[in-house]
Amino acid sequence: MRTDELATFPARQAERFPENGRRLLIYVVYDRRGEVEDYIPYALKDLRRFCDRILVVSNGALTAEGRSVLEGVADDVVERTNTGFDIWGYKHGLDLVGESIHDYDEVILANDTWFGPVRPFDPVFERMDRQELHFWGMTDHVRVEPNPFTHVGYLAYHLQSYWLVARKELVASTEWRDYWSDLPEMHTYSDAVVQHEAVFTEKLTSHGFVGAVAFPSITDKIENHAVLYAEQLLDAGCPTLKRRPFFQWPPYLDRVAVVGRWTLEAAARYGYPMHILMQDLARNVEPRTLNADAALLNVIAEHDNAYDADSPLRTLAVAHIYYPELAHSMLDGLDRLPGDYDLVVTTSDQTRADQIRAELASRSVRGSVDVRVVESNDGRDQSAFLIACREELLNGDYELVVKIHSKKTPQDAFNAGRHFARQQFDNLLHSPGHVANVVGLFQREPGLGLAYPPMVHIGYGTMGHAWWDNRPRFVEVAAELGIRVPIDELSPLAPFGSMYFARPEALRILLEKDWVYSDFGGKDAYRDGGLAHVLERMPSYAAGELGFHTRTIATPAYLARSYTALEYNLDQMSSTFTDTTMQQIERMRAAGDFGEGRLEDFAYMYARMNRPDLEPRMRAAFERVAPWRRRLSRLRPARILRRLLPKPGSKGA
Repeated sequence: MRTDELATFPARQAERFPENGRRLLIYVVYDRRGEVEDYIPYALKDLRRFCDRILVVSNGALTAEGRSVLEGVADDVVERTNTGFDIWGYKHGLDLVGESIHDYDEVILANDTWFGPVRPFDPVFERMDRQELHFWGMTDHVRVEPNPFTHVGYLAYHLQSYWLVARKELVASTEWRDYWSDLPEMHTYSDAVVQHEAVFTEKLTSHGFVGAVAFPSITDKIENHAVLYAEQLLDAGCPTLKRRPFFQWPPYLDRVAVVGRWTLEAAARYGYPMHILMQDLARNVEPRTLNADAALLNVIAEHDNAYDADSPLRTLAVAHIYYPELAHSMLDGLDRLPGDYDLVVTTSDQTRADQIRAELASRSVRGSVDVRVVESNDGRDQSAFLIACREELLNGDYELVVKIHSKKTPQDAFNAGRHFARQQFDNLLHSPGHVANVVGLFQREPGLGLAYPPMVHIGYGTMGHAWWDNRPRFVEVAAELGIRVPIDELSPLAPFGSMYFARPEALRILLEKDWVYSDFGGKDAYRDGGLAHVLERMPSYAAGELGFHTRTIATPAYLARSYTALEYNLDQMSSTFTDTTMQQIERMRAAGDFGEGRLEDFAYMYARMNRPDLEPRMRAAFERVAPWRRRLSRLRPARILRRLLPKPGSKGA
């Protein structure tokens, strides 16, 4: 325990945890669905070995299934309104236990913000049991001055509140009872930190109670070590892994050089069941944020080194071919799949179907083949996949589906369209070894739902704009389908180009909807906001709701041209801003839309960054002078400046 806070009273006598002592665990959960993720019973089953009674407090109503799961691993399950965060959940649990709390030698207050045990709890309890103390925590936080929340005073050194343990002597004290009875209301996260987490340790030590930390801060830097040094804590034996590193704002983790993939690899190395970790994150983290925080981009090797030929996946290839002249190269790509596969080809009319059948007749096939003419080409590959192939995808006969379509993008510039098509097919079906390695990902990861190329950006202005006008309709459709995965604000994680590898089960939410072709038609059929464009962005969110995560995949050759372009572009954009990338982003976000760089646009930016109260008045003022804008736009600023500024060589120069 650090000693930089002065105690008001001398240290009190403390005791070790008694042999055969009894423990009470009060565990607080919150789930916006009212469900219970699998990592929670996994933790509670293990903690049962150390606890005589487990009381679970749910901040919010539970579904019947959620309650049933908790009742299987806890002695008592209670629900309360979601107020006061986990701290008031602890208080609620303590109030319910009442005087029977004195039957226990130790009380653990823990919440659901961590995965574990990643490392065994046994050595931690054994080590802490031997220490003479009144309370202890799993991890701590160094003193911060000034207080980052209030900007005055200091944030005291403290044990972090996701895991606090109090011994009998402390629980029986007046100071303990007064602390919880006087607990203030908490309405924000900062309230929870300032009014409890950063108060608890200092207040109790000031009364002479002795505290300790199981895994002290690794450095003296003012950082959240449980989040930023998660990998090192696991290596030190810490059984808990905070969930926050996998939903923290990615530019922040970039600034502090936290690589979530290394942390995931450490958790896997120590034997934590990664499918339950990824299942939780897929359901509860924005997919693009998770993709960045956990570095879920796989660079696929050219040669097969990961595919298990003894465990082939029953595979269906679905190809929508509107341009029969592309059938040859598309079928060549599918023939790179390892093992046998069934093929369904959809197209828009009989003439095209006959041309495709002629191409197929010249080839040897490795499974069943079916060429279908769809009732309508409204929705193109989206409707053909979700309607014409619905039965095959839902009947359970297949473990993997490969979805491709003939891509020309004639509406785009030639080079851009050509690159987009290559970006899709090269990263999906580049070579037999490449494709086998992609299938190998699905063999190794039962929770992997989709794999597809990264966001296309060369030739397209997708970066920062990839929702275009589709997000409002996307939110509506997601709600209709029961998809509650958090929706990325800036750009979705999506298979742009609508080609991917997927488990049919991961797409079940999309497939079970009774779509009809008329849903995809009308004047807005192929505009942003139309159903086809909305559903193009939907697969990873639909899969996430079912607990399946997404990986992006790329060849080394693609990354060579993609990364170098991105690096150069970011370097150019960063050149007009100071500080780190994170701070540049924060500044640009504060400024908001740059508009067209007009005087009024810069006025709005100034107001947003310095005087937000002025922006509405500015907008009203510019609206009043709107009739004069056309006249003002005819003025030539360069000519006016030449007249106003002194000429070079003049006395005023």
